Amino acid sequence: MPLLTDTATGLYHLAVRLAAPFNPKARQWVDGRKGLWHRLEAKRQSLHGCLWMHCASVGEFEQGRPVLEAIKREHPDLPVLLTFFSPSGYEARKDFPLATHVEYLPPDSASNAKRLVQLLKPKAALWVKYEFWHHHLHALHNAGVPTFLISAIFRPDQPFFRWYGGAWRNMLGCFTQLFVQDERSKELLNSIGMTNVTVGGDTRFDRVLAIAKANEDLVPAEGFRDSDKAPVLVCGSTWPADEDLLLTALGNLNTKPRILIAPHELTTTHLQAVEAGFPKPLVLWSELEGSQGSGLPQGIRTALVDRMGLLARLYRYGDITYVGGGFGDGIHSLLEAAAWGKPVIFGPRHTKFAEARGLIDAGGGFEVRNAEELRAVLEKLLIDPAALAKASESAWRYVRDRGGATERIVGAIWGVL
Repeated sequence: MPLLTDTATGLYHLAVRLAAPFNPKARQWVDGRKGLWHRLEAKRQSLHGCLWMHCASVGEFEQGRPVLEAIKREHPDLPVLLTFFSPSGYEARKDFPLATHVEYLPPDSASNAKRLVQLLKPKAALWVKYEFWHHHLHALHNAGVPTFLISAIFRPDQPFFRWYGGAWRNMLGCFTQLFVQDERSKELLNSIGMTNVTVGGDTRFDRVLAIAKANEDLVPAEGFRDSDKAPVLVCGSTWPADEDLLLTALGNLNTKPRILIAPHELTTTHLQAVEAGFPKPLVLWSELEGSQGSGLPQGIRTALVDRMGLLARLYRYGDITYVGGGFGDGIHSLLEAAAWGKPVIFGPRHTKFAEARGLIDAGGGFEVRNAEELRAVLEKLLIDPAALAKASESAWRYVRDRGGATERIVGAIWGVL
């Protein structure tokens, strides 16, 4: 290997650096890694013998978080290095209190990987769901560091299962144990000779159940919900394609819900487009915070959330939810909404997400391919209390019945800590 993967990785890094002057995300990726080794060296002593958890971005972090929290409850003095590949993950969780240090993943080269493992001398490593970096994994393996992949899911179209996937299959052998979400993933891995596989389930269920159990109040959302008797549709992580669909469907509804919308990207341009298009009167979340939800003008139809990090708790305040991304690269977290017992509506690009099919089959999820289908689903749930109650209960039961992955995974890791 690794000539091919080194070439691909090098070309990726070059492309990011060339794009950095023109692309804010690429610039964050480059700038965030400046001074990386200086920061790590300064933390060398406090990180020695740490647990290293690596995630691609914030979604994978939320998946690994229940495992990390469970470990820290039993080993509160264990140092933790938390690394991210993406700037969005790093920025969202750079102050995570259970981590001794939060950092970007050093670029995947043989020298970087060896240097990092020698600096940390980690006690164990947890990698979450999708991350596979040849040199980092082999450095951990060569140093004898117990390394676990948690809540992974595999599909037949991935390189591991193709004729050209030898290098990818080789990376799987670096893991002490592969905890997968389902039996299908285990069968696929067994078919290529991988026996270090355990069906552990999906820790996201535990995470969203914990959020719902905590039941933290969001006073501005309560103020918005209680200011009118009309039902509330919470639209989470929406993109322009979702928003166009929503506007068309809402315009044709006989029963009009109020809208609590949290776009996926909070750029000024995107927020201005939502503000211009959605039903009026419209209020910004930042304005609701200022009033603590009290003294709202009468008849507010839309609350536009211009703050990050609230969505998992916002779903609590809806009667129906719509989750974005299903008309782009793929839907965002359906489980965050379903954990509150809310019917979830989403677009058709969800084949990589087992929970989408699971919620549909359970009766708590609804796929829509166009504005007319969205209008029909909304109308049914808005005018038929029995249908709404049944879908709500189905969504809740789907999530509730699938908890427990954290306990199964942590139980297998205790021995190395």
